[in-house]
Amino acid sequence: MDRTLERHEFAPVYDENSRVLILGTFPSVKSRETHFYYGHPQNRFWKLLAFLCRWPIPATIPEKKEMLLKNGVALWDVIQSCEIAGSSDSSIKNVIPSDLSRILTCSSITRIYANGKTAQKLYDKYQKPQTCMDIIALPSTSPANAAYSFNRLAESWAQIFQDS
Repeated sequence: MDRTLERHEFAPVYDENSRVLILGTFPSVKSRETHFYYGHPQNRFWKLLAFLCRWPIPATIPEKKEMLLKNGVALWDVIQSCEIAGSSDSSIKNVIPSDLSRILTCSSITRIYANGKTAQKLYDKYQKPQTCMDIIALPSTSPANAAYSFNRLAESWAQIFQDS
């Protein structure tokens, strides 16, 4: 599959009360089609966050934003633009990183989490020198991460709300 140059087209979710920031790598094809994060129906992100927040599983973008913001969670991606083949993180080349300063200066972020190891590696390479903040890698919620059951994901991801 050929790589195409893609640009992140939707805004981060955050407000002044956001305490934790979750970073993905770059929106999947489905997310780019729906114009919002974790748009693939098999991705467990929204179900997992709802479970951990004790919140109904959000269906609409406004519901997803409300759940995040009411629970002090900011959401964005490490990459602003890149060359990518479909949704394959392993195909990413020519990265232009997102400018995280817009979130970090306007919120109360104390911890940053990566949705998967690729997001962590890219953050460490491109953003950590500017932010001077560590990132904690969590197992990916992607359906490709079949090694992690929902319960195992929940155990790993629960620290977001224990730490904040």
